[in-house]
Amino acid sequence: MRLVVISGRSGSGKSSALHVLEDLGFYCIDNLPIGLLPALAEQANGNEKLTQIAVSVDARNLAHAVDRIELVLRDLPHDHYKLDVVYLDASEKVLLQRFSATRRKHPLTSKKISLAEAIEQEKELLDPLANMADLTLDTTHMSVHELRSLIRLRVADKRDGDMSILFESFGFKHGIPIDADYVFDVRHLPNPYWDESLRHHTGLEQPVQAFLSQYDDVKDMQQSISEFMQRWMPRFVDANRSYMTIAIGCTGGQHRSVYMAEQLTAEFQQYYPNVQVRHRELARLSESTGH
Repeated sequence: MRLVVISGRSGSGKSSALHVLEDLGFYCIDNLPIGLLPALAEQANGNEKLTQIAVSVDARNLAHAVDRIELVLRDLPHDHYKLDVVYLDASEKVLLQRFSATRRKHPLTSKKISLAEAIEQEKELLDPLANMADLTLDTTHMSVHELRSLIRLRVADKRDGDMSILFESFGFKHGIPIDADYVFDVRHLPNPYWDESLRHHTGLEQPVQAFLSQYDDVKDMQQSISEFMQRWMPRFVDANRSYMTIAIGCTGGQHRSVYMAEQLTAEFQQYYPNVQVRHRELARLSESTGH
């Protein structure tokens, strides 16, 4: 049996993630009281219709059980299931904007607690689960469509025993991804942005690829990152690590980081069965332009 526990701050996309898994055949329960998890796992044992279960856990049912969460998860019958804890989060500014846009009521707000205070309190309540997460996803810059795609690729399609590896390009001027396990800075490499004929292309396109591939520094940087990850990746696999996110950053996240992430993805797909690539800034640009 596979059990996926989804948690995170309200407005970060928990419901969307759960809906994706439900559409893909998971038996899903929204806002399950944490104390009922052992009974659920026991009941599902041997039930052919309950081989994939996903539950969401939020601050409402952790308020009185926050000290028990680690104990509950640790004491589940581990011989019956494979557990993945997925934690979603977003910046406080974006969470405020999402609540304002939807006019939903935050579950922790009251006459004495403002929305901003509730968002901060929720973070403190959920910290134990955040620290236990196998996979953390920062949805600050994600559309619902992109989140659904990532949940499908990284959670639903993940096979037992395989580590899900993601190479993610980003721009430092937009902030470092909070869900990255490793961050590599490629801002020192030659920048296609300063060539006006390349400025409006991206690292996915041949003109930029041809420009960058001619430099020894680019090749050396790729080799250095590759050798480092090849050296340590097997250790994470041996430790039963379920997920790994390697972030590659340049200034704007359009050219150098995109090219490098693509090159590393193609290389590591030769050695590992579950390797994906994501370009954070390109995805955000595509969403804003409707493409």
